[in-house]
Amino acid sequence: MSEADIREWVIDEAYAKERIDKYITESWEEDVSRSQVQLWIASGHVKVNGKPVKANYKLAEGDVLEVTVPEPAVVEIVPEDIPLDIAYEDSDVVVVNKPRGMVVHPAPGHASGTLVNALMHHCKDLSGINGELRPGIVHRIDKDTSGLLMAAKNDKAHASLAAQLKDHSVTRKYVALVHGNVSHDQGTVDAPIGRDPFDRKMYTVTERNSKHAVTHFAVLERFGDYTLLELQLETGRTHQIRVHMKFIGHPLVGDPVYGRSKGIKMDGQALHAKVLGFIHPSSGEYLEFTADIPQDMEELLASLRSR
Repeated sequence: MSEADIREWVIDEAYAKERIDKYITESWEEDVSRSQVQLWIASGHVKVNGKPVKANYKLAEGDVLEVTVPEPAVVEIVPEDIPLDIAYEDSDVVVVNKPRGMVVHPAPGHASGTLVNALMHHCKDLSGINGELRPGIVHRIDKDTSGLLMAAKNDKAHASLAAQLKDHSVTRKYVALVHGNVSHDQGTVDAPIGRDPFDRKMYTVTERNSKHAVTHFAVLERFGDYTLLELQLETGRTHQIRVHMKFIGHPLVGDPVYGRSKGIKMDGQALHAKVLGFIHPSSGEYLEFTADIPQDMEELLASLRSR
């Protein structure tokens, strides 16, 4: 029996009189729909001051809100023989160089063709610590981001890698092409990220219902109206690099959500997870892997250099 996932908030004055289902939806770190939250409320998984409430309950200052996330329903994931670019593999962990356009795990609208479907066929022994919905997956990168991703093959390895991510000791370096000429050779964006109150599918820099987020950047190359950056994640919030770059006025080239409609085009954002380093769960040795920038991004950079 896995440990229950329990989330808790103490409501401050700013959110008094807000509907509880709206508050939970906007405060949730992962993607969750308001209808899903309402189902949790209806089934008694949400309590305020120790008592179940209804979805239209209006929060009060000082309320203690507790959500006990139900175990994910067992969903059979069909192993699929999809070619994988394996950077490293042993009996504990597998490191994959994910192509742009591949979804990491099955979700509504993406039941097949995902990295998990491919890993289930390739490995046969992924850990199940995250429930059947995301076997083996310790962290993820967006569908339209390419690069290195690690998956665990047993529960001990999964727990170790997840703990390293939580204490920010995993090395994660990205390469991105952004709009504009970034004025500083290096810098840090330290700005909290939360759901965009006007569009729950998007994230934004906000003080409201947000999480601490830090991204370090260094300029690799300048192209006048574009800049190639190396970015290192200190935290790992959803869409973190994309949101932070938009926040400082340099959105990613090709970003369909946070980018600009003008300028050079690309199918998905020009963002590549180039370096991944972690302590091996069994040996205790530090391992680090590098994946070359994908061909379409290299061709784009070559065209900028030849202008």
